[in-house]
Amino acid sequence: MAIKTIGNPLSWGMRHVGEAAQGVAYAASHAGGEAGAEPVLRKVTWEDIRIALRLGLADFTAMRSDVIMACILYPVVGACLIWFTLHQGFVPLAFPLLSGFALIGPVAAIGLYELSRRREAGEQPTWSDALSVIHAPGFGAVLLLGAGLAALFAFWLLAAWILHNQTMGAVIPQSAMGFLRDVLTTSGGRLMMLIGIPLGFVFALLALAVSVVSFPMLIDRDIGVPRAVVTSVRLFRQSPVVVLGWGAVIVAGLVIGALPFLIGLAVTLPILGHSTWHFYRRAVAWT
Repeated sequence: MAIKTIGNPLSWGMRHVGEAAQGVAYAASHAGGEAGAEPVLRKVTWEDIRIALRLGLADFTAMRSDVIMACILYPVVGACLIWFTLHQGFVPLAFPLLSGFALIGPVAAIGLYELSRRREAGEQPTWSDALSVIHAPGFGAVLLLGAGLAALFAFWLLAAWILHNQTMGAVIPQSAMGFLRDVLTTSGGRLMMLIGIPLGFVFALLALAVSVVSFPMLIDRDIGVPRAVVTSVRLFRQSPVVVLGWGAVIVAGLVIGALPFLIGLAVTLPILGHSTWHFYRRAVAWT
């Protein structure tokens, strides 16, 4: 009879890290996608948003403990970043950092798209299946597009910092309450809001246009970044009001999740992530 032994945890971990690195390297070399089926846009309506949210909530209910385990890291990381801005002299970046969650939300939800895809196919996925997305042939394209959104997020923070310095001066407030008081009661603060809110909307609009269906599309099919982004922008141009409505739903969900010290993101983020998968499935068909 064969004797089973417990392997060295270090060697086990290194082996799996090596396998993951090989998968990422292959995916990165495959970022352009393959020729194959072409995406066809459907006409989306407000009913599609309602159905996508209902199906997303059903996915969350079916996998509640798993997806909360997978998503608990995001509010923890967000809270650490907010603490850093408030205690290390970056108080003016606290609000841009929070609002920027909408820019990088599609990247944070890629594992959730995989869970919804598997459940839609009749499987019973667990939280560990979210990690299997790194083995997808199109994961290199996901990395590339994710890097693009991360760069957009960095530009937004840089623009917010420059705007603060130009309107309120380079002196950093000593507390969050002092900064809020200056924003509301000084001419520089009011000017910063007058420019910053529309500027932030432009950044959010750009992120929405390029990512509304591109990330779940890349998880579903190996089509490459250009076709995924073009399809996403085409959907935005075809149904701008509905896509903007979808964007408003995402922002509302993130705001609700962020209010109780970001803890609610462990619930609202997975619901939005699952719903985004179903919104993509209702918006895009394949020839």
